[in-house]
Amino acid sequence: MLRKIRMTAAVLFLAGITLLLLDLTGSLHAWLGWMARVQLLPAILALNAAVVAALILLTLLFGRIYCSVVCPLGVMQDAISWTAGKRRRYRFAHSPAKTVLRGIALALFLAALVGGVGSVATFVAPYSAYGRIVTHLFAPVWQWGNNLLAAAAERFDSYAFYRVEIWVRSGIVLATAAATLAIVGVLAWRNGRTWCNTICPVGTVLGALARFSLLKPRIDTSKCNGCKLCARNCKAACIDPETHTIDYSRCVVCMDCIDTCRHGAITYSRRRKTPAEAPASSASRRRFLTVAGLLTASAVRAQEKTVDGGLAVIEKKRVPVRTTPLTPPGSWSASHMAQHCTACQLCVAACPNGVLRPSSRLETLMQPEMSFERGFCRPECVKCSEVCPAGAIRPIDVAEKSATQIGHAVWIRENCLAARDGVQCNSCARHCPTGAIRLVHTDAEDPESPRIPIVDTERCIGCGACETHCPARPLSAIYVEGHAMHRTV
Repeated sequence: MLRKIRMTAAVLFLAGITLLLLDLTGSLHAWLGWMARVQLLPAILALNAAVVAALILLTLLFGRIYCSVVCPLGVMQDAISWTAGKRRRYRFAHSPAKTVLRGIALALFLAALVGGVGSVATFVAPYSAYGRIVTHLFAPVWQWGNNLLAAAAERFDSYAFYRVEIWVRSGIVLATAAATLAIVGVLAWRNGRTWCNTICPVGTVLGALARFSLLKPRIDTSKCNGCKLCARNCKAACIDPETHTIDYSRCVVCMDCIDTCRHGAITYSRRRKTPAEAPASSASRRRFLTVAGLLTASAVRAQEKTVDGGLAVIEKKRVPVRTTPLTPPGSWSASHMAQHCTACQLCVAACPNGVLRPSSRLETLMQPEMSFERGFCRPECVKCSEVCPAGAIRPIDVAEKSATQIGHAVWIRENCLAARDGVQCNSCARHCPTGAIRLVHTDAEDPESPRIPIVDTERCIGCGACETHCPARPLSAIYVEGHAMHRTV
C-alpha cells in the first residue's frame, strides 16, 4: 500500500510539472504553479524559507521521499528503470557508495553558484534539467500534435484548438537537453538511480539529512532468509544483503524492497539503533532505452513559410548584436538574473509573445534573454514574473512593469527605409506604447521630405515594439539595447 501511494503521488507530480511546462494556454499556472515553487533549488534561490524548511522536515521525517515523489527528473528515471525491468527483473546488485565523487560534484556545484556562474550549476540541477528536456524536446512534439488537432477541427468549422508556431529557440540548449536525456536515460536504464546518487547535488544534500530520518526501511534479521531479492530489486543499490544494512543516504524510499520481500523482513518504521541501520554502499546496472524516435519527432518543424500576399517569402529578421543582453522586467538586473536563475525554462515556455529564449552566452548559458524578432514584450503581460519559482524574476504588476526601463531603443540610419530609400514609414512611432519615438523630417525646411525617428531615452522602457514592427530586413532599423541595471521611469 505504501508503494502504491508513493507511485500515485509521483505520477501526479510528474504529470503536473510536465503539463505546466507544456501549457499552451497559460492557464495552468494558477493551479499547478506551486509544484515548481516546491522544488528545492528554486526555493533556495528564491529565499523561500518556508518551502526549504518544509522539505528539510519532510526528509528528516520520511527520508529522501522528495527524490522519489517531488523531483520530476527522479520520477522520470524511475519510469525508465521500470520499463527496463519489464525485460529483466532482479538485475541490480549492491556496490560501494561513490562518496568522493558525490562530494566533488557537490563542491563544484556550490562553487559555481557562489562564483556567480549559475548557468554552469544548472547543468546538473535536476528540476532545471527536466525543464530543458520538456521545453526543448517534448514541447515540439506536443505542439505538432496540437496543430494536427487544430487542422482537423478546422475542417469541421471548429476552433476549439488553434495553431501554434513551432521553432527551435536555441540549438545549444536543444543539444544540451538531448545529451542530458541520453545520459540520464542510459544510467536509469542500466543502473537505476546512478545519476541521483553520484552527480545530483540535491540528492547528495538530502542524502546527508536522510541518515537521521525518523522513518526508514528497516531489515528484521530474524525474518530474513538471505534470498537477496531486496538488493537485486533496489534501484539505488543501497542494500547490502550480506550485512543486512541499508545506506540511507542513497535510499530514495521507493518502497520496492518492501514490496519485493516475501517474508515481511523489511518494514518502514521508526529509527532504531541496531546494526541494521549502519550505512552501506551501492551501485547498479541497467540498459538504455532508445530515444531516437522522440528526438527525431522533436526536430519536426510544422510551420508554414511567411509570405507577403502569398507571392514572395518574407526574409526573417536576424538577432541584432546587443552590447548588454536584455533581461525581463522584474529581474532587477543582469547580475541578479544570473545569480538566481536555474535555467528551468518555465518562463521561456510561458512567454506568450515568443520574446524569451535561452541565452547562448557562456556566462549566462541557457538562462533566458529577450529578443524581439517574433514579438515584443507587451506592457500588460507579466506572465514570466508569475511563473518564476526561483525569484530570478520577481512578481510585478502591470503598472510597475510599464514604468520599468530594461533598455532603450537605438536607431540605425543605414537600415532605415525612410533615410535610405526616401519612403514614408512611421511604423516604429505608431507602435510605441510610451510615445518615446517621434518623427522629424530629414529636411527641416521641406515638409514633404521623409521623416526619421528620434528616440526619447528617458521615456523608452525597452519593450521592443519598435524593433518588432520595423519593416527593415534582415536587421531592424531600430533595436533595443539592454541595461545592466533596470530603473523606474
